[in-house]
Amino acid sequence: QVQLVESGGGLVQAGGSLRLSCAASGRTFSTYFMGWFRQAPGKEREFVAAISWSGGSTDYADSVKVRFTISRDNAQNTVYLEMNSLKPEDTAVYSCAAGRSFWSKRRSPGEYEYWGQGTQVTVAS
Repeated sequence: QVQLVESGGGLVQAGGSLRLSCAASGRTFSTYFMGWFRQAPGKEREFVAAISWSGGSTDYADSVKVRFTISRDNAQNTVYLEMNSLKPEDTAVYSCAAGRSFWSKRRSPGEYEYWGQGTQVTVAS
């Protein structure tokens, strides 16, 4: 069992930055690859970024590539999402998730076993 708790969301002006954190419970954090997803009102949940078990591989949605950076600290059981040059269209609830099986399916929400409760990010124009 893994519990995930996000923090760091808030209100920011367009062009600003935020850093999201996702703290995981348990001693098996390094056995999970981690993902960030977001969901805006009236829209489906969408993939944002993912990072492999050791952090050696990362993947980003085209819409956030270059602007967002995912990283992890296995000693601290934490995954981060650094978000720069934020745009109003980045407004959404951001959730972290833990998956174990197939890195090749990292962009699919169904591949993840555990989810956090989400943190709201609002970007004002």
